[in-house]
Amino acid sequence: MSEDKDVLLHLAQSGRGKTWQVADSPALGQRFYNKRPGMNCEVYVMGDGVDNPSFTCAGELAGSGLTTEKKSPARGAGKVQCGGEDYREGPCGWGGFTPQCLQPWNNPKGYLVVYSLLAIMQGTTVNGLVNIVVTTIEKRFNLKSSLTGLIAASYDIAFCLLSLFVSFYGQRGHKPRWLAFSALMIGLGSIVFSLPHFTTGLYEYGNKFNDFCETSGNTSGLQNCQDNNSYLSNYFFVFVLGQLLMGVGGTPLYTLGTAYFDDCLPGHKSSLYIGIAYGISVVGPAVGFLIGGQLLNIYIDFNKGPSVNLTPTDPRWLGAWWIGFVACGLLTWLLIVPFSCFPKHLPGTEQIQSERISQAHNNGGESIVELKNLGKSFKDFPMSLLLMVKNPVLISLTLASCSDGFITTGFATFLPKFIENQFSLTSSFSAVLGGGVLIPAAAVGQVLGGVIVSRFKLECKNIIKFSLISSIISVALTTVFIFARCGNDPFAGVSALYNGTGKIGELDAPCNSNCSCARSFYDPVCGSDGVQYFSGCYAGCADASFSSPKKVYSNCSCIGFYSGESEEYYSSKAVPGKCQTTCSYLIIFMAFFFFAIVATFTSATPITMAILRCVPVKQRSFALGVQWSLVRLLGSIPGPILFGVIIDSTCILWNFDECGTKGACWTYNNSNMSISLISISAASKSLTILFLLIALCVYKPPTNNGDSLQDTRNIVSSESL
Repeated sequence: MSEDKDVLLHLAQSGRGKTWQVADSPALGQRFYNKRPGMNCEVYVMGDGVDNPSFTCAGELAGSGLTTEKKSPARGAGKVQCGGEDYREGPCGWGGFTPQCLQPWNNPKGYLVVYSLLAIMQGTTVNGLVNIVVTTIEKRFNLKSSLTGLIAASYDIAFCLLSLFVSFYGQRGHKPRWLAFSALMIGLGSIVFSLPHFTTGLYEYGNKFNDFCETSGNTSGLQNCQDNNSYLSNYFFVFVLGQLLMGVGGTPLYTLGTAYFDDCLPGHKSSLYIGIAYGISVVGPAVGFLIGGQLLNIYIDFNKGPSVNLTPTDPRWLGAWWIGFVACGLLTWLLIVPFSCFPKHLPGTEQIQSERISQAHNNGGESIVELKNLGKSFKDFPMSLLLMVKNPVLISLTLASCSDGFITTGFATFLPKFIENQFSLTSSFSAVLGGGVLIPAAAVGQVLGGVIVSRFKLECKNIIKFSLISSIISVALTTVFIFARCGNDPFAGVSALYNGTGKIGELDAPCNSNCSCARSFYDPVCGSDGVQYFSGCYAGCADASFSSPKKVYSNCSCIGFYSGESEEYYSSKAVPGKCQTTCSYLIIFMAFFFFAIVATFTSATPITMAILRCVPVKQRSFALGVQWSLVRLLGSIPGPILFGVIIDSTCILWNFDECGTKGACWTYNNSNMSISLISISAASKSLTILFLLIALCVYKPPTNNGDSLQDTRNIVSSESL
């Protein structure tokens, strides 16, 4: 029998196996197609049944009384069944309204543009604005840090709870419409998050602290202990609701939205598109930090009343945190329209799917999915989830993603704090440096990983090997925390004495005992003796004047130097801010850390592609749902929490409010912080490497790959049907 022949398979109705239904024939029973390269098969289930399957060429049926007809699946718009999957391709539009001007966008590139815009808006709101306004809403609504931490985690909680169900229910649905729903919910959550500003009165900023020493018995530098529990703290629930709504919207974005790329593109191209999309999504947090930081220079109630006599440098100043959420919510809603016009599948999807060769892990799961046609009903959810859990390659790759997610979210949260304390920089400049390194490095890594997988057309096993190499490089680069760490500069009462008086660990000393300084008002100054002080008051500075370009404290009793000629101490001066550090490792640290982040994120896109390849085609979206659920549960949520606990364990100067309640940490032991971070980073990356090794060892490619199929193109076994 020659190649490219029509082949008929007569199979009893009770015969089991995979079938592809195209049409019914009254005379012959049901007609099925099995599209394979080099072979045109027509499978007939005879009405009377046949005990054993047999094969005949179409030309051998002459005189048999049977007529043959060569069929081909419909192309373009229409309903095509391929492997039981409905690939409904169509034009770009809404129902029968399909404007010609939209059709140039009806392709993967057009979808990439719209998807990237939604990813940027999601990152701007959730990972940018929320993080930068935390301090502001704490002060405005009398919220504790534990409550604002729960607000930040609410997004991940919603994501965890819903991603499995959304990815399972939506994997056979209209994915672009799910993303239109995603845009709706992200925009709604952003608007809800801003509502507390519009339902409260004017911000009451109170009196200013005196930041210099007054020894006349005046205690104006102190505030009375007041109960901050008021109705304002009830807005905590509104913030949580906003985050939950954004979490609902974010769930389809990184599950169904990613799978849509893989549906309509060949394997080597989908990795490139996914890498670009993930890389662009990293721009979102950068936009959020940039815009949010500028908006905080606008007074919070500029729209409610007259201007106030405050400047952003005043500790009582609160910025207009709410503007960014309103703007992002409205802009995100605009993306509902383009997503709703995309078809269920882009043109060419059916052909790509019919030519795709499975790389799923060979543990029998794909046969079960095909045999039972899992995913059509929600009652298939338990069986589908069980198949995911029993796939060791998927679970190993997912746990590797969890380890990476653990450290990346931890550093995203605390890298500015680390830079600020290690190199004695301001918090704003530390945030700029941290974002300037972390965000570009993550974007470069995401795109680079996708490009490499696409350029070399790596298959599943080689993708895992590449991810393993990237992780090894990353853990080697994290050693920068060891050789680029800095010690603590002298800090009076913390790491140094007050001119030989006082005690380490106590801010009060004989030189400032009569100053009535506010322990809750941290405003560091640098003395002319090169020592840092908690505030001008704790430095014993009796006077303060403005001398261009900054404020100058003078007559500071705690800052003195000894004159050998007159044998007397002379009081000296101080300027606001921390003293300039003697540590010179900043450039080295930032360079090494940049490449460590690039190496870490270089494996992110390949791991996603390996997950899409190691599971049955019909379960790709669900596999991403499983991955993201575990990444949030084991990585994104506990990462910042554990990082915070470890960093707080290195604190050497805590803040106490007017009531004596312990608050945030002002100063850390730099050496201990570096050692702690290298320890947790090395441990997490070691787990990543371990899980990737397990995935590499247990992965078994399918036996009926492309080569064996080419060798047996004229033979079809009854077991495969």
